[in-house]
Order: sequence, then C-alpha cells, then structure tokens
Amino acid sequence: MGYKVLLPQEIMKDGREYLKSRGWELVPGSGMETEHIIQDIKGMDAMVVRLSKITREVFEAADKLKVIVRHGAGFDTVDLQAAKEHNVQVLYCPVANSTSVAEAAMMYILYCSRNFTVVRRDFISDYYKAKLKTPKSEIAGKVLGLVGCGNIGSRVAKMALGFDMKVMAYDPYKARADFPEGVEVVRDLDVIFTKSDFVSLHCPTTKLTRQFVNKDKISLMKPTAFLINTSRGMVVNEKDLYEACRDRVIAGAGLDVLQQEPVDPENPILYLDNVVVGPHIGAATKEATDRASLHSAMGIVEVFEGKEPTWPVREIDWETAPVFTD
Repeated sequence: MGYKVLLPQEIMKDGREYLKSRGWELVPGSGMETEHIIQDIKGMDAMVVRLSKITREVFEAADKLKVIVRHGAGFDTVDLQAAKEHNVQVLYCPVANSTSVAEAAMMYILYCSRNFTVVRRDFISDYYKAKLKTPKSEIAGKVLGLVGCGNIGSRVAKMALGFDMKVMAYDPYKARADFPEGVEVVRDLDVIFTKSDFVSLHCPTTKLTRQFVNKDKISLMKPTAFLINTSRGMVVNEKDLYEACRDRVIAGAGLDVLQQEPVDPENPILYLDNVVVGPHIGAATKEATDRASLHSAMGIVEVFEGKEPTWPVREIDWETAPVFTD
C-alpha cells in the first residue's frame, strides 16, 4: 500500500497493530509542537493528533494529507476551516474516553466534598485537625447539575445516581426522551447554577460557551456549592472563578482543565485551599488511551477504504443549531 501515518506522539499497541497489519508505515514525529509537525508532514497520508495544535500552516505544508484523527473527544486544537479548504477529513474519538472522564468528574466531586486539599495539606502536621476539624460532607442526597449531557455527561449522571445523588441536566441540543432515566431535564441554565450543590461542566468550547461561566453565573450558585470542570478551560472565566473561590462566594472548585496548559506556575488559582487542580488527566487512563488509539486507527482505514467514517467531526453553527424546548 505504501501509506504513511505521522505520529507526533506515540499511540498504543492495538492502534499500531491495526495499522501495521494493513500495510501502513508508522512514522514517529520529530516532536509534538506545531513547528515539528510542519517540518514532518510532507509525504504523510494521515496523522493521529494527541496534544499538538494543528494550524493552517500545517495544512499548507502538507502535500498528500488526506485525514487527521484527533486522539480524543475534543477537536478545538484543529483548524477545521483550513482542513476543509485543503480537503482533509478530520475525525475524532468521541466515545473512547467517555467513561474515564466521567470517573474523573466523580473523583473531583468526591475530593471537593471531603475538602481533601486541606485534609492532605494538614494531616501530617496536625492529624486531628485534618480528621475532626476540617469540614466534610457526603454527596448522597446532594444535587448534581450537569451542563451538557452527551457521551460524558450521561455517564456522569448514571454514576452520580448510583451514589444516591439527585441529578438535573441542561442540554438544549438533546430531546427530553434521550436523557438518562432518573435525570431531571432542565431547560433554563440558571436553574442548574441556582439549585445545584455541584455544577459539572460537559460542553465543548464554542462561540456560545467561551467563558460563559463568569461572575454572573457563579453568583447564582449556593455558597456551599462547588464547580467541577472536566471539559475545556476556556468555558470558564478563570479570573472570576478565582475571585469567587478566594472570597468564598462558592465553596470551591475541582478543575481538570485550565485555560493555559501546561499550567502557568504563577496562576493564583493553583494555590487556593478550596480548589483542586489536575493536569487534564480525565482521559489519561490506560483503557481510554488504548481505545482512542484503536479508534483513531480504525478511522484512518475507513477513509482510505472509501467507507463512511464512524466518527467524523461535523462543523456545527451553534448559534443557529436547533434547540429543544420540550
């Protein structure tokens, strides 16, 4: 066949074997930065992208590129307009990491409920303060409000119901009948922020969601409530969230994502004792990575075999997309 796939970062065994068994040549990249990819892209028929940013310059440097697969559920790091102009099919892996990210959301919920940033900080120096004098709470009976109820949000809902939480969800692009059983469907976003003990974000970065969690939305939350974000850093106004957590307008936050990644060590939100921050590890489990590698490989082969790909990225005009009010 002679097809070549560029791998700026490694993919896992199942994905590698799927491609190699079909005659593909796997070409390791010289690095994962955009400038490395521009240097490496000539002669490549396909590429699997993990963390790298794929700009217009990448497409302009390519001469054979037919398909790019985002090794995960998000695709905001790929210039979709440039891909379209250069006739490059963009795929992604929307279900590969759903369980792992959902579990991460539950982890942050539990971590916040037990005030674990403070517990972990204090328990060696003052064991009984950490054990007995640091406030903690159960999540059973608490209200979880989901903003977005797609592949990941739906899994979070089912997990939370298993913890005996009350779950409400806002997703204007989803029919009422398609929400998981046991979830209260809410069509007013402000209700999620007003009534929830935990607000968990599961939405992409779009024109409508960019920094939509701002001072106004946060001010609606209970002073005992936590914000959980395992989606994208850009959906939150980080300065507003920092000030709200610092001033105890809300109880705190569990953040798997920030606006700048890798993190800026000067970012003050990293040092608040009511905030837990992770290095975007929601999808970084062995199982999710294995699935994403395999699904990426399957997508590439589907395109080159002339089949309709299972997981194409579809451009959506979110401002005009139909919404449900049922």
